[in-house]
Amino acid sequence: MGLTVDGMAPLIQVFDMPTSVAFYRDVLGFEILTTSPPRGRDDFDWAWLRLDGVDVMLNTAYEEDTRPHQPDASRLAAHGDTCFFFGCRDVDAAYEELRSQGIDLQPPKIAPYGMKQLYFNDPDGFSICLQWRVDEPTEKRSPGGTS
Repeated sequence: MGLTVDGMAPLIQVFDMPTSVAFYRDVLGFEILTTSPPRGRDDFDWAWLRLDGVDVMLNTAYEEDTRPHQPDASRLAAHGDTCFFFGCRDVDAAYEELRSQGIDLQPPKIAPYGMKQLYFNDPDGFSICLQWRVDEPTEKRSPGGTS
């Protein structure tokens, strides 16, 4: 008998919570479900966010009293190994929306395996890819483009 799983919520470590919250909420459209006790507007140690049934949790990388003035470059470089792939039925519209919000990104491209993909980074250097299979209808599917 296998496990029954009803979702997934990756937890990522962020350098500056207000900056990350502004990106995930105000740019990408995630809703804040709950947070640890706030110290001020968007200033807390942990948050659980959701967009269209996709969950992400943000956690501060440092305790408030030990946070350095600048992000650790080696820590940020390690984030390049992580990419979040989101199913996105209209990659072209997402590109235009993100551009209008000042996000630095290249136009979508079609990968050799048939996925139209749009890559960009969050404030902490985590890669995000919005993608959809080009030869399938745009009905709701999983991030891999299959039912």
